[in-house]
Amino acid sequence: MRKYFAHETAVIDDGSEIGDGTKIWHFSHIMPNSKIGERCNIGQNVVISPNVILGENVKVQNNVSIYSGVICEDDVFLGPSMVFTNVINPRSAIIRKDEYKITLVKKGASIGANATIVCGNNIGEYAFIGAGAVVTKEVLPYALVVGNPSKQIGWISEYGHRLEFDLEGKATCSESREVYELKNNTVTKIS
Repeated sequence: MRKYFAHETAVIDDGSEIGDGTKIWHFSHIMPNSKIGERCNIGQNVVISPNVILGENVKVQNNVSIYSGVICEDDVFLGPSMVFTNVINPRSAIIRKDEYKITLVKKGASIGANATIVCGNNIGEYAFIGAGAVVTKEVLPYALVVGNPSKQIGWISEYGHRLEFDLEGKATCSESREVYELKNNTVTKIS
């Protein structure tokens, strides 16, 4: 007996794995050999391709296609209509399925609505990709990036608030009151 919810219009292919407490909404398609963790929410009109891996508590908003080669760790947020790619130079007449690039979205990262992630560019832990950004290079943990092509404009806490570092390289999240440290262009939560 399944321990997840799937709307009657969702298509769940044999060979996919879906964790307990996950919800799959209208017109979504879960393809074979994909793995979806516990307590995920898969919005309307989502396609999850073969061999995609989603950790626990991943939120996928409406109209997202997650292509082969994408791995999302726990607590990742994928905004409405954001886009992943999996081939650098696609051509209709040339088969490049053996050239899929891996894209890793690390724990707690958020990708805004209509953003595009060019394949092979990993997204660091708790990074925040602004709506409409086009990511063409690696994104550091806790980085806040925006624009086309995307550029880093600051740092962000695990609660999603911009961090303002003092002269000693310390910042406090306005909501959680957790303290972060910036050293050598690397952010670490210290309490």
